[in-house]
Amino acid sequence: MQCQKIVNSCPTIRGALLIKLSSRPRRTGFQPIFLMSSTSEKSSTSSSLFSAQNLVIAGIIWAVMALLFFLLFSVPLSKEEGLPLWYSIGTYVFECGAYLGAALVCFRNWKSPHMVSGRNVWLGIGLGMLFYFIAGVLFGIWELYFGLDPDVSPADAFYLGSYVVLIGGMVVAVSSKRLNLELWQWGLLSAIAAFGIAIAVWVAAPDSWRVQLGLAPTSSLETVTETAPATKATAAPAVDGSKAKAGAPAVPEPAEAEEEETTAPAWVLALDKQLSPYAYSINLFYIVGDVFLLIIATALLLAFWGGRFSQSWRMIAAATFSLYIADMYFKWRDTQAEGSYQSGSLLEVFFVFSAILFGIGATLEHDISTRSRQSRRGRRGA
Repeated sequence: MQCQKIVNSCPTIRGALLIKLSSRPRRTGFQPIFLMSSTSEKSSTSSSLFSAQNLVIAGIIWAVMALLFFLLFSVPLSKEEGLPLWYSIGTYVFECGAYLGAALVCFRNWKSPHMVSGRNVWLGIGLGMLFYFIAGVLFGIWELYFGLDPDVSPADAFYLGSYVVLIGGMVVAVSSKRLNLELWQWGLLSAIAAFGIAIAVWVAAPDSWRVQLGLAPTSSLETVTETAPATKATAAPAVDGSKAKAGAPAVPEPAEAEEEETTAPAWVLALDKQLSPYAYSINLFYIVGDVFLLIIATALLLAFWGGRFSQSWRMIAAATFSLYIADMYFKWRDTQAEGSYQSGSLLEVFFVFSAILFGIGATLEHDISTRSRQSRRGRRGA
C-alpha cells in the first residue's frame, strides 16, 4: 500500500513504469501452441506411418507380390530364348528392394539404444542386408546389361562380406545368451547340421565324390567318362583334306556368336578372366557359410524359444532357412546347367522371403523393446 501511494503521488515514476510495461512484448499464446501442434502432428504421422504394424503389412504385401510374379512368369519362353528381359529385371527389383528395406529397418535398430539383443547384432545383420543389396545390383549389371554369366564377378566381394557380417552378428547374439539346451535340443541341432552338410556336399562335390559317398548313382559317372572321349574322337577327323575346309568355319562360330551377344567392354572381359580361377574356392566358401548360418539360426531359435523376444528371432531363423534354400538351389541349378543357367527360377523367390523375414524380425524386436521401456517408465511414474 505504501508503494502504491508513492507511485501515485509521483507522476514521473508512474509514467516511467507505464512506458516500461508497454514496451514489453505481449504473450498471446497462439503462435507457440500452433508450432507445438504442427510438430506433434508431424511426429505422430511419421511414427504411425512407420509403425510396426504397417511395416509388417508392407513386407507381407511385397512377399505376396513377389511370389505371384515368380509363379506366373518364371516359365521360360523356350530353351533358346530363355526368360524375357523384363522378367529378369522384375526379379532383381523385388530382391534388391526387399534387401534395401531390411537394411534400413536393421539400421534403425542399431541406432536405438533400447535393443535387448544389443546394437552390434543389428549392425551386423544390417550390413549383411546392405551388402546383399549392393551385390544384387552389381550382379544384375553383369548379367543383364553386359550379357555375361560369370563364375566370379565384383558382386562376389559383397556377397562374401555379407556372410562375414551376418555370421558375426548372429554369433554376438548367441554369445549374449547362454545356451542351456536340453538333450533333445542338442540332438535336433546335430540332426539339422548333418542334414545341411549332406546337402552342401551333394551340391558342391564333384561327380566322383558323389558316387563314392552314395549321393549319386554310378550311371552319372559312367556318362561323364564316356562322353569325354567321344567329343575328342568326333573333332579329330576334321583336320585333313576337304573335310577340314568344310568343317573349318564351324570351329570359330560359337566364339563369334558369344562375342556378338555380349556387350561388355574389354576391361570387364579381362576382369572376368582374372577372377574365374577363384570360382571353386568362392563357391565352397558360400556353401560352408550357408551351413554355418543354418547351424547358428537353429541355435538361436532354440535359445530364444519361449522368451519375450522369441517371435522376432523366429523370423530371423526362418529368414536364414530361406536364404539357405535359395542359395543351395541356385548353386545346384548352376552346377547342373554347367554355367548356362539364367537366374530367376521359382525357388529363388526365397531370396526375397529371406530379406523380408529379416526385416520383420528387426521390426518386431524394435516394437517389443520400445514398448517394454515405455511400460517401465509408466510403472516408475505410477
